[in-house]
Amino acid sequence: MLKPGSTIGILGGGQLGRMLGVAAAQLGYRTHVLAPDRESVAAQTASSMTRADYHNRIVLADFAASCDVVTYEFENIALAPVEWLAERVPVHPHPRALAAAQERIAEKRFVEHVGGRPARWAAVDSRESLEVALAHVGTPAVLKTARFGYDGKGQVRLHTPADADAAWEAIGGPAVLEAFVTFSHEFSILIARGQDGATVRYDPPHNVHVDAILRTSTVPAPRDILDQAEEATALACRIAAELDYVGVLACEFFATAGGPVFNEMAPRVHNSGHWTIEGAETSQFENHIRAICGLPLGSTALTGRTVALENLIGADSWQPVLREPGAHLHLYGKGTARPGRKMGHITRIVR
Repeated sequence: MLKPGSTIGILGGGQLGRMLGVAAAQLGYRTHVLAPDRESVAAQTASSMTRADYHNRIVLADFAASCDVVTYEFENIALAPVEWLAERVPVHPHPRALAAAQERIAEKRFVEHVGGRPARWAAVDSRESLEVALAHVGTPAVLKTARFGYDGKGQVRLHTPADADAAWEAIGGPAVLEAFVTFSHEFSILIARGQDGATVRYDPPHNVHVDAILRTSTVPAPRDILDQAEEATALACRIAAELDYVGVLACEFFATAGGPVFNEMAPRVHNSGHWTIEGAETSQFENHIRAICGLPLGSTALTGRTVALENLIGADSWQPVLREPGAHLHLYGKGTARPGRKMGHITRIVR
């Protein structure tokens, strides 16, 4: 167990790191953020900040020496620096979780290996192989970059095979072709797993995306999600056990007539769990800090009858929320509001 006063290193300077910093401070820990961002909102809640490239070994050595444990707030980071750090300081989740999540082909094969069911898919590495993939997957489908990509970035829809040329021109490199899934709802499973293997699960939120960006997450979820949550949770727990995972893990699913279809995983705290700050007895951020520091995990019970998260995106207005009973406003400290940029969120609780 890391004693309060120890330093937690956070790779990444975004809002997830910002909220991890708040949770760490509440438990008496210091945080040291390492990120190349000129605007690092995580630095606003951290004890210290280093602005540098992740590949600078001198910087990494100093960072490792200053930290008692290291975590990361996003998966779009090169694997090599994280593996290098893991040889010198405990890193949670382990870099193997990062490797599984940031490459879509590896992720799908891994999930299938542990008994999960993703949408029908095929690997694509050329215009010719896209034709073969289309014959297997069919249309409509989505062509996604094999690595990285989030909030709808790095993907193109194919409504018919005639869209193949334009799709390949847009992606132009290693990719995955995924079949469209007929579903009633989207949902996520968020679990926290401690160093001793103890695992807790949050209520599964019903997620609504607009233009491929999460707009709302609501609990309790509709019945068809709740009916599939046990199977989806079992898969998330198998994923975590196989990876010897420590921290919060998010797995996204489609609720279908045939059961839950795996979409993707995120080896970190997740946007669809922000409601837990006020809506659960222990937030996802606090449980992540507890897990990586070797503390017992906290209760995930709801604090209200219903809890709803709404993301503030771009120029969305937030001022009226200040007069709204039961509403909790979180602004991320970002400077410029741009279309598609997450600027904050609102959590509404009915007790």
